Amino acid sequence: MIRIILFLLLIALAAMGAAWLADQPGDLVLNWGGLRLTSKQPMYLLGLIIVVAMVAGMVLRALWKVPGHIRRGQRERRHARGRHAITQGLLAIGHGDSSAARAHAEVARRHAAGDPLALLLHAQSAQLDGDRDGAQRAFRAMAERADTRLLGLRGLFIEAQRADDPVAAVMIAEEALKMSPSSSWASHAVLGFCCAKGDWAGALSIIDNNQTAGLIDKATYRRQRGVLLTARALEFETVDRDLSRSSAMEALKLAPTLIPAAVLAAKFESEAHQVRRAMRIVEAAWLAQPHPDLADAYSHVRLGDSARQRLVRVETLAAKTPGHIEGALAIARAAIDASEFAKARAALEPFTAAPTQRVALLMAEIERTEHGDSGRARAWTLRAVRALHDPVWTADGYVSDRWRPVSPVTGRLDAFQWQTPVAALPSDKGNAIEPSPFEEAMLAPRRVEPPREVAIEPEAAKPTEAAKPVEAVEVKPIEPKPAEPATPAAQDNAPLPAATEAEPAPVSAGPPAPEPAPPPAAESAPPAPAPLFRSRTDLPKAAPAPIPAVIPIIRAPDDPGVDEDGAVDEFAEQIGPPKAQAGGWRGFLSRLGS
Repeated sequence: MIRIILFLLLIALAAMGAAWLADQPGDLVLNWGGLRLTSKQPMYLLGLIIVVAMVAGMVLRALWKVPGHIRRGQRERRHARGRHAITQGLLAIGHGDSSAARAHAEVARRHAAGDPLALLLHAQSAQLDGDRDGAQRAFRAMAERADTRLLGLRGLFIEAQRADDPVAAVMIAEEALKMSPSSSWASHAVLGFCCAKGDWAGALSIIDNNQTAGLIDKATYRRQRGVLLTARALEFETVDRDLSRSSAMEALKLAPTLIPAAVLAAKFESEAHQVRRAMRIVEAAWLAQPHPDLADAYSHVRLGDSARQRLVRVETLAAKTPGHIEGALAIARAAIDASEFAKARAALEPFTAAPTQRVALLMAEIERTEHGDSGRARAWTLRAVRALHDPVWTADGYVSDRWRPVSPVTGRLDAFQWQTPVAALPSDKGNAIEPSPFEEAMLAPRRVEPPREVAIEPEAAKPTEAAKPVEAVEVKPIEPKPAEPATPAAQDNAPLPAATEAEPAPVSAGPPAPEPAPPPAAESAPPAPAPLFRSRTDLPKAAPAPIPAVIPIIRAPDDPGVDEDGAVDEFAEQIGPPKAQAGGWRGFLSRLGS
């Protein structure tokens, strides 16, 4: 609006000046060389002079600005070439062409040396080539500039990590965190370093700064603060009991389902004789995630209880999550301690078809403790080696025997989860190892054979038989039956046979006696499993061949085989010098004939 008013005022003044000149009397004469101009109206001549002066001024001004326009054009063309080189270089880095990225970086450095993107392109091309010194120089140059200082520090931090220099990396991250408290990578690095060296106060302050800067939400902040407080409580459990107790209670308020916090808080409440409160703490965490540590803390919540009282308490806890394997394992553990082996077997029975390692080991302990059956215990132990894995504390593929606040692989806070390791996940392939016959025989259900009936001869027949004269009895040797396998030797851990082979009766030389009536058929018994080890059928039963010291499993191509005549007792043979082979034409003929 002001500009419009000023423009109108200038036009009015120019009009007034022109009207004044037109009203003035006189002549205007212009002599320039041989040119003479005379005007009765000076206004026209003055206007011509002004127009000529303006044109001359414009020409002179244009000539004066020509060098500046030339320099500006060259600068713009150079800048455009640099921008094009930066663009093409970043694209080359994106698809992994190191030679093209290096060439474009050189072009960008010549044409746009002061551009921050040119420094970034040079650093990344050096990283792509593996030139760490060149990358560090480029990142240092970026860190010296105010506009690229944070980016240069990030690059130096990455290079320090690649060089396995954690001290330099943490120093760079701390400097970047001072410069920009909202930098997530710097806070993450400093937080991991504080947790690694046990500086829980520093880690808690960083968590508070992250929540203030808006890097994490409220739920994540509560969870991470609870994890750090739990870590501090576990570290100071035996050093400063008061600090450990206060940290555990605060962590339980922030994260009630955190298993280590619940276990430690229940322990402190139990020591303070607050049994009900400790039980409520464990029950809340158990409903969220059943865990063996929670079951152990629940069973020992009241100090001085007997094993049977602990078993009853564990059964109450396991009833809150029916069908869960952790409840069954907790009941089995408490039942074994209380010598209630029937309850332990009943708790583990739903999981014995496809047992995990803990289920198999508990079954082995039951067999060993209840019956002293080392064979079945050994079979369950062998089965535990090939059984499914149980859940463990896992973070980023790292398996730990205890809970930790930070992952040792990535430094991520609250990374450990109670889950099955990746190697134990089911696949579409079949079992690589089939169960062995030894396992099947050892784990077969126990079968109790009914008592045998003993035939009692009538007393009236005894005097009659005694009155007969004693005659010579001829005993015939027993010929082996090749069609029927011989009965194996009895073992302490082998299944009982279904029937016992009857001994042959002696044959009398006199008239044949009437055959006695067959005994009544015994009660039908379930078929016994096939014996695991069978004896050879081509050897007589009275003199079984000794078992050789080494039994070949797979015959080598150059192995002549096993002597079918039976094993030779080397101690029964007469030790003497070996027979020499005949030489000359006799030895040649003997070898040719053989």
